[in-house]
Amino acid sequence: MRRAYAGLGGITVATSDYVLRRLARVNPTVAFILALALMLGGLFLPGIIGAALLFLLAAGLAALTFTTWAVQKPATRTVRVLMLLLLLAAVVAKAM
Repeated sequence: MRRAYAGLGGITVATSDYVLRRLARVNPTVAFILALALMLGGLFLPGIIGAALLFLLAAGLAALTFTTWAVQKPATRTVRVLMLLLLLAAVVAKAM
């Protein structure tokens, strides 16, 4: 289900388009630092708390991979899927 978002000037765009445009404006350095903080927090915090942070990072990566799948090269797709699988393996290992 796609909801409409009333944009500037009365232009209506899909919510997913709005989110993608908003993500495109994020400073890459800030995004990297946030992802690094989630990763390190997930690896160093004990048990389920660390696993939850890693799972949050995996959910974000999965959403990004799913959203940009059609415009990525096969090599990029492969790397993203492998990274997602490694991250989910870390979640399972951390939760146990």
